[in-house]
Amino acid sequence: MRVAGFGFRPAATAAALLDAYRLAGGGADALATVAEKADAAALCDLARALGLGIIAIAPEIIAATPTATHSPRVAARFGAGSLAEAAALAGAGAGARLTGPRQVSGDGMATAAIAERKEA
Repeated sequence: MRVAGFGFRPAATAAALLDAYRLAGGGADALATVAEKADAAALCDLARALGLGIIAIAPEIIAATPTATHSPRVAARFGAGSLAEAAALAGAGAGARLTGPRQVSGDGMATAAIAERKEA
């Protein structure tokens, strides 16, 4: 299973999220972010366009998930170094690994990371 995790600013567009998603490698089976952002219009629009569901991750799970990269601003707000990486890892489940570090959209409004968990 491959899950794309997202972090984004309130003004981010679906195009910004798609840009970050493509830069991260795409090919996900689902999208994920922290619960408070899961119903954001841009993410819902992207999910519809890609035909994918959205996994809402509880904030305490985000905060408890170690990440490869670290943003002081994100750490202060969510307790994780990267919201995109933490959401991807938590959404993909136990044993998941990042396929690479988070990627930032060209406009700087969104980040995405892909996590993959091999199924038995």
